[in-house]
Amino acid sequence: MTAIIFTAIPTPDAEALWAGEPDACGRSPERRMAAGDGYPCRHCLGFIAGGEAYLTLAYRPFPTLQPYAETGPIFIHAEPCPRYQASEILPPVLTESPDFILRGYGHDDRIVYGTGAVTVREKIEDRARELLESPEIAYVHVRSARNNCYQCRIDRA
Repeated sequence: MTAIIFTAIPTPDAEALWAGEPDACGRSPERRMAAGDGYPCRHCLGFIAGGEAYLTLAYRPFPTLQPYAETGPIFIHAEPCPRYQASEILPPVLTESPDFILRGYGHDDRIVYGTGAVTVREKIEDRARELLESPEIAYVHVRSARNNCYQCRIDRA
């Protein structure tokens, strides 16, 4: 069985945003206050608590621009938070929604057609392992099944 790890956005990416550098669209992240619980931070992979400051920004989880390099909105804590470390355990941000989109990407960072599927929360690990058993799949993205927002990446351990 393929061992998997859940991977948050890299700390250097988060540090650049906390320092005020522009997002993937060249704009400054928007600072807001959480009206309630439930905003998922893509760095600690936990939730931003009600009343806490957070940043909304455009993020592109790909190394280069290319046709499949999707860019979309994400949230991170406005103040530095520790990067998710319990990489083999389903992160908190994947525990609240009933389902997510899992999609495999090749070594060229392009979608491997036929791999995308809405997956119920309880089957995320199994589906990721199944996808990563294929040598053509380099990694898997987890996205919101409601808004298609990037949540995290799943890699081989």
